[in-house]
Amino acid sequence: MVSFPWLSLLWLLPLAGAVLVIVMPPGWRQFAKWFGLVVAVAVLAVSIVITAGFDTTGAVYQFTESHSWIPAFGAGYTLGVDGIAVVLVLLTTGLVPLLMLAGWNDGGERSRGPHGYVALTLTVESMVLISLVSLDVLLFYVFFEAMLIPMYFMIGGFGEGAHRSRAAVKFLLYNLFGGLIMLAAVIGLYVVTAQHGSGTFDFRSIVSAVSSGSLGVDPAVLKALFLGFMFAFAIKAPLWPFHRWLPDAAVESTPATAVLMMAVMDKVGTFGMLRYCLQLFPDASTYFRPLIVVLSVIGVVYGAVVAIGQTDIMRLIAYTSISHFGFIILGIFVMTSQGQSGSTLYMVNHGLSTAAVFLIAGFLISRRGTRSISAFGGVQKVAPVLAGTFLVAAMATLSLPGLAPFISEFLVLIGTFNRYWVAAAFGSTALVLSSVYMLWLYQRVMTGPVRDGNEKIRDLVPREVVVVAPLIVLLVLLGLYPKPVLDIINPAVGHTMTTIGQHDPAPTVPTVAVKVEGPHR
Repeated sequence: MVSFPWLSLLWLLPLAGAVLVIVMPPGWRQFAKWFGLVVAVAVLAVSIVITAGFDTTGAVYQFTESHSWIPAFGAGYTLGVDGIAVVLVLLTTGLVPLLMLAGWNDGGERSRGPHGYVALTLTVESMVLISLVSLDVLLFYVFFEAMLIPMYFMIGGFGEGAHRSRAAVKFLLYNLFGGLIMLAAVIGLYVVTAQHGSGTFDFRSIVSAVSSGSLGVDPAVLKALFLGFMFAFAIKAPLWPFHRWLPDAAVESTPATAVLMMAVMDKVGTFGMLRYCLQLFPDASTYFRPLIVVLSVIGVVYGAVVAIGQTDIMRLIAYTSISHFGFIILGIFVMTSQGQSGSTLYMVNHGLSTAAVFLIAGFLISRRGTRSISAFGGVQKVAPVLAGTFLVAAMATLSLPGLAPFISEFLVLIGTFNRYWVAAAFGSTALVLSSVYMLWLYQRVMTGPVRDGNEKIRDLVPREVVVVAPLIVLLVLLGLYPKPVLDIINPAVGHTMTTIGQHDPAPTVPTVAVKVEGPHR
């Protein structure tokens, strides 16, 4: 009995929707938007069905599909989800309908502008989803690279900044170069498997051969292949010092496009580290672990420090994401169950908090017509709902206890402390630095007297409230009760830890010898 191909439906539905939107007549501008929104909601419904049907006590990979694709290369159309992929699929499909609403007017005044914008959004969603559910290395690589093209056009064609074309090219060149290095590693991986049997791109087969030791490859070769994968993922994520493309791309895009890029697409990079780098190359991952931990900590501190000095609201928020990605990568490579569970949860929570703070800031900037922090002041007096929701989103960004990012950041720091306490100590400084830049931003923009030009800023309209409200509710709910998400994540993390042969280090408490003298006589 063949089960229903839910995962194929998951990624093909938005792709089919994109095709239908792009062939609609030019006059159907509003219909194209509504149709795209309906498709995005339908994809969310499919992801909810998959999540509801996922058995946390069952097989590691579920809803599996396997068909021959390119037999000559040992490549197959193989799909499946584990707990980590499930929560990221739900994040992706949950955010896209909200981004459709947030960017309702981002298509511009061109005759087919809305058609193109909606179609590109759905195409990015489709390619992210198949990347998350793929269990074939070549299939993953194809869509990992293909998603760059629609995002390039979204930045360069629909961006709002004066330098959007330059930012789009910078984004594309950085990521294409990383993808080129990864392609060499993908080919190398196939050659390695072909030398010890029939060549294959099947992820599970390769992991099984690596775990059993039957692959029999020179460790130096595996280290080189690891670096090829890691380089591409480090650019996509991005990890310091490969981050240079992100601030420009985020600032020059529309807010909805920036969120699609940072909260959705870039998660494929950290997901790739957790699935492909660790499980395909466990020994190489352990060998390079100290270096990656150092780069992650630098990214955490660097992003926070540079954010403090920004005068542009959007650029400030973009640098906070670099700091947050440093936390996510740190949790992955300390190779503890707390760190990896925290990192996966952080991917979800970062997506929600970044979406909230970036979109609300975008709503504010669209009203005032400038991104300069110095142009604002006293907004809470004229737009209290906007200011209040921005405050909650800002508090989530700085990981205030009671809001979702706190739990994930806390887990990452605990997992890091158990293996690298110095890295955890330096990472903890970001908690103070994030309080500085977010509270200072809120104070300068929202409090004080109403500056000239701000008195006519209007509060959130119903469409914007519909976008923001679910994000705020989820930030609060997951901050108070993250158990349902962690229950899905933890078994997959346990499987990863077993696959790479890592165990949580026993907590140690330093002891000090104390000399006890007897009573004086």
